[in-house]
Amino acid sequence: MHARHKVIVLVKILSHLADNLGALTSLHRMCLCDEEFIDVSDDFNLIQLLRDVRPLDINDTIDRVADAFLHPEYEHVLSIAVVHDQQPVGIITRHRLNQMFLKRFGRELYGQRPVSDFMDTKPLVVDLQTDPSEAAAYVTQHMTLPLSADFILIEQGLYRGMGAVLDLLGAMEQQVSRTARDLSKALRSLRNSQAQLVQSEKMAALGQMVAGVAHEINTPLGYVRNNVEMLHELCQGPLQLMPRYEQLMQRMLDPEVHPDALAAEIDELYQQRAELMAESLEDDLLSLKNDTLYGLEQISELVLSLKDFSRMDQAFVEDVDLNTCLENSLLIGRNVLKYGIEVIKDLNPLPRIRMIPSQINQVLLNLLTNAAQAMPQGGKILLRTWADESSTYLSIQDNGCGIDADHLKKIFDPFFTTKPVGQGTGLGLSISYQIIQQHGGRIQVASRPGVGTRFLITLPRPLQQAVA
Repeated sequence: MHARHKVIVLVKILSHLADNLGALTSLHRMCLCDEEFIDVSDDFNLIQLLRDVRPLDINDTIDRVADAFLHPEYEHVLSIAVVHDQQPVGIITRHRLNQMFLKRFGRELYGQRPVSDFMDTKPLVVDLQTDPSEAAAYVTQHMTLPLSADFILIEQGLYRGMGAVLDLLGAMEQQVSRTARDLSKALRSLRNSQAQLVQSEKMAALGQMVAGVAHEINTPLGYVRNNVEMLHELCQGPLQLMPRYEQLMQRMLDPEVHPDALAAEIDELYQQRAELMAESLEDDLLSLKNDTLYGLEQISELVLSLKDFSRMDQAFVEDVDLNTCLENSLLIGRNVLKYGIEVIKDLNPLPRIRMIPSQINQVLLNLLTNAAQAMPQGGKILLRTWADESSTYLSIQDNGCGIDADHLKKIFDPFFTTKPVGQGTGLGLSISYQIIQQHGGRIQVASRPGVGTRFLITLPRPLQQAVA
């Protein structure tokens, strides 16, 4: 039987017996005294509960039953099986015998009568090959309280011995405890594995972001460097003329220098200046300065945007405008969105809501990246935000290849991906779904093959669920 089903059955058994714990405890002392506690192993079966108790014959008298219960062999049993041709036909209990003998002249009245007149013809009968948890479910469902009878164990329809109900339930209790420990251990292992997978996906997303940002930084950095090299070339002329100007100033202060010689040196210096310095030097320098500052501003924007993504593992809850998160994500993902993809924005003013910006950024970047990958030949992405009295909404829609109906049902399942092996972990949308749920929101998807896909994120306003 499946382990999970066993646990459910055993829990039902224990719940059924909880109200009768007192009566069972006293019986437990009687049934298990002087006996070793049953050790339940993984291959536990009913044979370990088998008590080799000689049965009564259907023709035995009540006096024979009374003598049997007084014999040490039957000291720890509540009842004795009655058989005919080795097949159980009933059971007689101590409780039933006491009822008979407590009546006035009970033994004289009933002592010589056959046990078949007083036995229970519907005893609890369990085959030795039955799974212990199924046997426990059957016994607890059909036994009567207060507990006064054991159950009969058979094999191929023939009597093999007796089994104590409390032995069976005690064994099941051990098995429940063992299974609970195993499940708890498996759950801890699963949670650790899940945390490692989530961390792996976050690091993969961060690595993808850094690669894209590095590419984006490289472009403005390239022309900043080019401008600096041009600036260096343009400055070579003035730098060469500076020593000549210093010499000319010294000559002009010397009273012994003839004016004609000084005029000749000035003419020569002007001629060198015309050769070494372009007429548009001032305009060129101003243009280079402006281009360089623009490139540095682009680099600064990218670095500041990356800063919001650089602490994915830190859950800083802040009051943030969702439009700001979207703009940052667009900037970070610009590298994957610039090749033939047109981004159309319809962003309305939004209230600030409490969220973990780095996690929301991760969701948005993942959705934007998926949208871009769905349009390898280019296309359009429509971004819309709006709010009402209860919620804030963000829609990301593309006109890409779309998603098949069979795949659409599983896109939020962990490890599900339609990408080739090595190109996707199948965790991006699963983690995004969890993040939105942890923020008290929901994420919905609609898609049609050949038409496109739309994701709708809804976040509560104000936050109705604690952010984990």
